[in-house]
Amino acid sequence: MNIGIVCYPTFGGSGVLATELGKALADKGHNIHFITYQQPVRLSGFHTNIFYHEVRVPTYPLFDYPPYETALASTMVDVILNNNVELLHVHYAIPHAAAAYMAKQILAKQGIKIPVITTLHGTDITLVGKDKTYSPVVTFSMNESDILTAVSENLKEETFKNFKIEKEIEVIHNFVDVQRFHKRPVDAFRKLISPKGEKIIVHASNFRKVKRVEDVVATFLLIQEKMPATLLLLGDGPERSHIEAKARECESHDNIKFLGKQEQMEDILPIADLFLLTSEYESFGLAALEAMAAEVPVISTNAGGLPEININGFCGFMSDVGDVADMSKNALHILQDDATLQQFKANALTQAKKFDIENIVPLYEALYQRVI
Repeated sequence: MNIGIVCYPTFGGSGVLATELGKALADKGHNIHFITYQQPVRLSGFHTNIFYHEVRVPTYPLFDYPPYETALASTMVDVILNNNVELLHVHYAIPHAAAAYMAKQILAKQGIKIPVITTLHGTDITLVGKDKTYSPVVTFSMNESDILTAVSENLKEETFKNFKIEKEIEVIHNFVDVQRFHKRPVDAFRKLISPKGEKIIVHASNFRKVKRVEDVVATFLLIQEKMPATLLLLGDGPERSHIEAKARECESHDNIKFLGKQEQMEDILPIADLFLLTSEYESFGLAALEAMAAEVPVISTNAGGLPEININGFCGFMSDVGDVADMSKNALHILQDDATLQQFKANALTQAKKFDIENIVPLYEALYQRVI
């Protein structure tokens, strides 16, 4: 199949999932055409049947805001006409579903029928999409898509609750390439981070308010009162400078390390003993799933779709949003006994295998065949 994938090229979950899906489909022999404004961060190396098409938005003094959506729709049309693309799979509703609808109508005038699949990822529905500025267009675009999918049952429920959706939403969970993340930790790297054998705790996010990274730091400080530990904070975003300033005020600031954006998460996660995710809401929790694939137990909130992947008492624990005391207690339960830690590590890998790429990608292939 010739498949067009439209996504954000950033470190967010929607862009990561879309890129990894495209790469997996290419490995199975499909031709994949990525359409976005810059090369996706997870799209590295050369692939003979992966093509990247950059959306160029000319700047004119006339426009205060360059019309990206119009440029995106035009690029979609051009890519489809010149590469025999058979379907568009757009990730994150805003603005991709609306641009896909426009492209579909332009092509229909030329006698070309292009099915559109829209995958909902989270804040496109739970935050941005609900804004009255965007809601009518988002609702219309979703209803005009040939197929709607969501990455969790929770997100499906949230979509029906907040929008007047006239069609079924199919749930296809996010996935992880277990083989990629399940690797032996590099001892030299671990000793560099933890020279005295401190437990290594990791958090990764885009540092938005919804991630509640202050709770990550607060939970870590409670853990460190009971045992030596080091916290690695991966990622970047609007809250990072605030969190760094707070961390510098702590006596344990030397044990809190900000590593910034990291493309090769599979090299970092395997050295961790625990992954912390204290979000106010997660439609799924892809970062947590990648940690599990690296055999790292997860301490998380019970928000959104997290209960669909983090099984309480098996591969980690869940607490109410903001309950840092309970999160630290659960973390210590796992970390203070090596036999318990090893059992939770093994269970984390077992849970991750349920969402392995080999199980999920065929579901998308079947979907594509159906709409074509």
